[in-house]
Formats: sequence, structure tokens, C-alpha cells
Amino acid sequence: MSVIRVKNVSKNFKYWSDHPSSLKTVLVDTLRLKFQFGKMEKLCALQDISFEINQGEFVGIMGRNGAGKSTLLKLISGIYTPSTGSIEVDQHIAPLIELGAGFHADLSGYENIFLNAAILGFGRKATLAALPEILDFSELGDMIYMPVKNYSSGMLVRLGFAIATHLEAPIILIDEVLAVGDAGFQQKCLKKIHELHSKRRTIILITHSPNAVKEHCDRCIVIDNHRKIFDGNASDGVNVYLRHVSVGSNSGTC
Repeated sequence: MSVIRVKNVSKNFKYWSDHPSSLKTVLVDTLRLKFQFGKMEKLCALQDISFEINQGEFVGIMGRNGAGKSTLLKLISGIYTPSTGSIEVDQHIAPLIELGAGFHADLSGYENIFLNAAILGFGRKATLAALPEILDFSELGDMIYMPVKNYSSGMLVRLGFAIATHLEAPIILIDEVLAVGDAGFQQKCLKKIHELHSKRRTIILITHSPNAVKEHCDRCIVIDNHRKIFDGNASDGVNVYLRHVSVGSNSGTC
């Protein structure tokens, strides 16, 4: 049974180019009756992507930098909306996409557990039930009572991962933030991910690590030049990724 359906999805971002470099330039051009405010450009992030993910699947998404992997996860999580196409998600999502996302810098780690859980749609009762495991897994000790603006990137990963994986969300999205943590904590995270997968949680992992995909994923989706070029067996997907990562670069046009 599919729980995520991505249908003909494209995502474009618009931006101004050749715009005036200062207010003085704008005023001088206006006095000269030269109204040049630059031109609107389109940056293509994804083009006509379609796939379905079934409940309990562990899917690795691979691609070169700039291919559109992180944009895809943000579309699935609802942070972005597609320019065209549609995305349907049937179950609750816990995204671990960006360091510090969903955290308030001036609040303590402890307070941010409740804030982040609320953003993910979990009430106080559910958060309190998961709190002991979150605190234990994060290994932050008394630093949990410090404002997160004083946290290192590794500490943010520890807290964010602990929250995302110990609440009862059936779908977990993980971007490459795990690469920030130390090797020991990475192994601990992978062990936890395996535990969740054994409980039929649906997991999507963005990574550049061929070994991580081969060892942990059931399936691999490869994105190159903003399009899906492979969707299938994890080992075959890694080979496709390795062939493409050694040639060319991603273009911003579709």
C-alpha cells in the first residue's frame, strides 16, 4: 500500500538577475528615465518527477549536489509546494531535513523538544511519554537546559534526530544532516533507523554514501539534472549514481 505518491512534480524557483547594485543607482536611472530593475529568471530544481513509496519501505535518494534531492524532501514534507504536479502523503511525517529546523534559538533544548514535537503535530501527552527516551538518546546531559543557539552542529543533530525518531511518526525523512555527527553517534543513528524499519516505519534517506544505501535501503531513487533517472534495486541504484557522479555537473535549466 502506497503512503507517498509523487505525480509529475516539477519545482521552479524565480529570482531577479541584473538588478541595480544600490539605491543610488536606482535613483540615478530613474532621473534618467531608465527604469531597469533587472529581469526575472527561473531556476529549475526538479522536472517531472513521479514515484510511489509503500508503507515500510526504506528508500535511499542519491544524486550529485544540486540535483534536487533536498528540494524533493521539502516538497514531500510540505515545506515547499510543487510548481506543477501533485504530492499525496497518507500518514504523519517526521522530517529531519535541516540543522535547527523547528528549533527556537533562545529556548533551551528541553523546551525545544516540546516546541518541535508540537510543530510535528504531537501533543504534550505524547511528548512526555517519549521524553525519557529522547533525553537518553540525545546524550546531551545537562546541556539539554542550555539555549540551542549555543549548540554545536553535532548537538543539534543529536537533539533533532532523537525527537524525530522517538515520536510515533510512521514516515521519517532524513537529509544528510547525519554526516555532521561523530562516527559513534552515526552508528547509533543507523541502528535506531534499522529498529524503526523493522517496525514497518517508512524511511526516506538522502545520502551520498553508496555503502549506506547498499547496507540499509530496500530501494534507491537516483536524481540527475533534476530528473529521476533510476528507481529500483538499491545496489543497482548505487552503480547508476557512481556512473553519473563522475561526469558533468547539474544544470539549473530544464
